[in-house]
Amino acid sequence: MIWGISLILLSIIAVPSLLLSKKPNAQELLEKIEPYQGWIGIVFCFWGLWGIITAILNLNWLSSAPIWWATLLTGNLVSVSLGFLLGSSLINKMILSNNAHAQAKAAELREKIAPKQGKLGLVGIFIGIWMITASFLFL
Repeated sequence: MIWGISLILLSIIAVPSLLLSKKPNAQELLEKIEPYQGWIGIVFCFWGLWGIITAILNLNWLSSAPIWWATLLTGNLVSVSLGFLLGSSLINKMILSNNAHAQAKAAELREKIAPKQGKLGLVGIFIGIWMITASFLFL
C-alpha cells in the first residue's frame, strides 16, 4: 500500500498541470516542494530500481501472483522513469559530474523520456490506485 501511495504522490509532483487544473491554489504547495524536487526524484529513482531488482528476484511470483508481480514491476518502472526525470539535474551534478560521456547519455535518455512525462504521471496515478486497491483485495 505504501508503494501505491508514494507512486501517486510522485506522479502528482511530476505532473503538476494535473493538480493545477483541479485546484488553482495548489501552485503554492508545488512552489514549496520545488526546491526538494531533485532529491525526491533521486530517492524514487533508487527506490524504483530496488523494486525492479525485487521483482526480478521474485520471478516465482509469476506462478502464484502474476497480476501482483506485473503491477509491482510496472509501478517500479514508472517510479524509476519519473524519479529520473525529476532528479536528472541533481544526478548530473552529483553523480555524473566527472564523466562527460555518462552525462551525454543521461541527457539523451532524458530527452527520450521527457515528452512522455504526462502519460507516465497518469499511468503512475492509475497504478498507484491499483496497488492500494489490490493490497486490500489480495492481502
